Parts: sequence; C-alpha cells; structure tokens
Amino acid sequence: MRAVIQRVSRAKVSVGGEKVGEIKKGFLVLLGIHRDDDEAKISKLADKIEKLRIFEDKEGKMNLALKDVSGEILVVSQFTLYGDTEGNNRPSFIEAARPEKALPFYEKLVRLLAEKGLKVETGRFGSHMELDFINDGPTTIIIEV
Repeated sequence: MRAVIQRVSRAKVSVGGEKVGEIKKGFLVLLGIHRDDDEAKISKLADKIEKLRIFEDKEGKMNLALKDVSGEILVVSQFTLYGDTEGNNRPSFIEAARPEKALPFYEKLVRLLAEKGLKVETGRFGSHMELDFINDGPTTIIIEV
C-alpha cells in the first residue's frame, strides 16, 4: 500500500465538473493499493496517517498531527502510483490491485480514518477525477506499508 500525502491549505476533487469532495487545511492522500496488500496494512496506514506530524508548532518544527490543527483529509484512489516504467516508456500497472480488491480496501481506510474522529472526504473510485489543491510548504510525504 502506497500513500502520497500532501499537506494542503485546501483541496477539492471533481468528476465531470461536479465537486465530489472538498477540505480545508489538512492532507490530500493519494492512495495506491498493491495486488499483494492485505487488510492488516489498511489499519497500519490509517494509524500512520492519523499520527503523522507534519504541521508546524510554535517553534516552526514539524511536530503537530491532523487533530492538533483541526485538519481534514481528502482521500483519492490512484492506481497509477503502482505504474512501472522500468524498461518501458508506457507504464505497466500489473502491480496495482484490481478494482474488486482495491475498492473495499479504499473504503475501509476511509472508514477507519473517520472512526478516529477525523473529517474525511473522498474522490469517486474508478472515475476520471480533477484535483484542485494548494500544497502547503510544499510538503509531500510518501508512506509505504
């Protein structure tokens, strides 16, 4: 499981011109699910996201987590995070989980984050989405579990 986490001052996702998810300050999480991932990884990733301290404290150090700053999360499924270009210019996506596996994993991650008391918005799984966001910092972290 791979998550690209961007600290944002705002983010929204649209499908066909219709806004389907929007947050203020928080994390834009681009989520890739590997074909060999198991359910234990979902809980581990949810814990990492909840506790990730990349907001600045009074001394300017990245020391605060989402809850410390009343942050929100926008989770967007992105199978292309497992695109393999080794030896090719056209990516292969055989390492990405098939939709019948990826969708329940995606939904479970969203549910676990919400159960932690976080405000969570989502994109629309399997759709062509447009993202509009401001990366704050810029700060981008990649988590692989």
